[in-house]
Amino acid sequence: MSLLSSRNRKVLVDPLSKSNPVIILVLGICSALAVTAKLEPALVMSISVIVVVAFSNVIVSLLRNTIPARIRIIVQLVVVATLVTIVNEVLKAFAYDVSKQLSVFVGLIITNCILMGRLEAFALGNKPWPAFIDGIGNGLGYGIILVIVGFFRELLGSGTLFDYQIIPSSFYEAGYENNGLMILPPMALIVVACIIWVHRIMNKDLQEDNN
Repeated sequence: MSLLSSRNRKVLVDPLSKSNPVIILVLGICSALAVTAKLEPALVMSISVIVVVAFSNVIVSLLRNTIPARIRIIVQLVVVATLVTIVNEVLKAFAYDVSKQLSVFVGLIITNCILMGRLEAFALGNKPWPAFIDGIGNGLGYGIILVIVGFFRELLGSGTLFDYQIIPSSFYEAGYENNGLMILPPMALIVVACIIWVHRIMNKDLQEDNN
């Protein structure tokens, strides 16, 4: 089967919009609330989840014919926990400040429903390459939403992006003030709700039929 077959392209692209894990399946919402007050930790968290989902999918796919059904959840948790530990240590070594901002939330990737959902729904029933593509697609779908939320929360809440001042000083001198509500966790949920609203408007086929 071609590495870029129509099926694989669908597996990669669908989670970006039509089956997005956050705005369609409503998974991974907790981290969207917790790590998106700034764009940098949101981006790092997104990359971390992409890496963990993609490689855990591959490993579980490789082991799928040898894992006894009664202990498959335990094996999956061990795989995910190992990858999360590696990612966490890499962040501490090379991005310590961001690691401190993310605090316990990198470790909590283990409990992210997207991970276990993809392992159960896809990796256990597919070969390693499609499983890798599925992990990349779902990780990107998750990451896109976190980055969008982090972008608006930091820009409107702090006037910065990646801690660089974006809104000119002249705006503040003219009376502009940062919206302090944007850096509070409830606003993340409201921003996600706005993204869902816009997404549904743009994708009429995803709207529920009320007739």
